[in-house]
Amino acid sequence: MKKYLFPVITSFIIGSGLAIFLISGYENAASITVSKNAKKVYYVQRGVYSSIDSMKQNMLSFPYYIYNVEENKYFAYIGITTKKENAKKIQDYYNKKGYDTYVKEKIIDNESFITILNQYDQILEKTNDEGTITTICNQVLSKYEELITGEY
Repeated sequence: MKKYLFPVITSFIIGSGLAIFLISGYENAASITVSKNAKKVYYVQRGVYSSIDSMKQNMLSFPYYIYNVEENKYFAYIGITTKKENAKKIQDYYNKKGYDTYVKEKIIDNESFITILNQYDQILEKTNDEGTITTICNQVLSKYEELITGEY
């Protein structure tokens, strides 16, 4: 019995050490998307606001916008696209109009919205007309509200 005690204790200590090492590695790992329908999209952000009232006041110039609340701040978005080039086009359009914008990458897994977004992206790729860009952004945001947030 004594000759088995040392290997059992040693195995238990090594096993516990490896388990702690592996678990701590998962705690620090970046999260990954597990949905097969997930797609990276680019949000054109207009601003970050500390209250909903200040956001609404600053977004009066935009007929359509969406917002997310993160860490008690309101992030307002005025465009969504699946292509970085289109995000740059939207950003340049609004920058020409005097609005500061930022592009953020996010993940969406709503297949219906992604299908519609891809269709609008094809049109957006082929146009430089400001009216068309505005209409596309408004339509995409409207569909986002309908399909993602359900506030239609």
